[in-house]
Amino acid sequence: MKFSNLRSRTIALFMLIASFVIYGIDCLVGGKAGEVFAGFLGNLAFLPIYVLFVTLVIERVLKEREREAMRQKLNMVIGVFFSEVGTTLIRDCSGFVADGRELSERLKIAPQWTAGDFKRVRAFLLGHEIQVDSRNGDLAALKAFLLEKRRFMLGLLENPNLLEHDEFTDLLWAVFHLIEELEARRSLTGLPAADMEHLSGDIKRAYNHLLREWVVYMRHLQEAYPYLFSLATRTNPMNPDARVEIA
Repeated sequence: MKFSNLRSRTIALFMLIASFVIYGIDCLVGGKAGEVFAGFLGNLAFLPIYVLFVTLVIERVLKEREREAMRQKLNMVIGVFFSEVGTTLIRDCSGFVADGRELSERLKIAPQWTAGDFKRVRAFLLGHEIQVDSRNGDLAALKAFLLEKRRFMLGLLENPNLLEHDEFTDLLWAVFHLIEELEARRSLTGLPAADMEHLSGDIKRAYNHLLREWVVYMRHLQEAYPYLFSLATRTNPMNPDARVEIA
């Protein structure tokens, strides 16, 4: 730090001396010190404007770089979530969907998809009412999986980068609420119809958030990491025909 400060002072002193030398040469060559001095005052008058302009430009560039770095870190966190929890959770929750054929067809994301395809499927998810029935799937298995991943997800919530992504934070809270609901029940068999309906709503909330964030994440992979996108399409949890092996 001291070396850096000393270096900055040396550069500043050198630039100041160079400026005086150049003005001195101008006086000697031109022979009109008054005009040189007037020019100096004119340049000095515009100096605050120069400083303001350069400061604003540099500040904007630095902020944009900071935001981009934050987005990259956040996308890494989201990627880890889907690798460890999200992809399997989508597959497990799909077992509770009453009629998932249309949903499955819509979400057969392929390598040739365009930005328009992703936009259309996201609009579909925002407007489509997914029918979830907690009696259709294996609640015990879902509970066991989520409890196993609870510590991992708690670690994600400690990441300050999540403050920049409200949608993903909402997804984590929806999944955590589902964990708490399942854990609070001693047994998941023989539950009253009203309670099963309540659990259906909790699964539906988490599933909706999962699918929307998953589509956004898949679009990010296609743009930034085509090789990861290739693997993600070959392990698509919404495509029963997906095969990781390349034929």
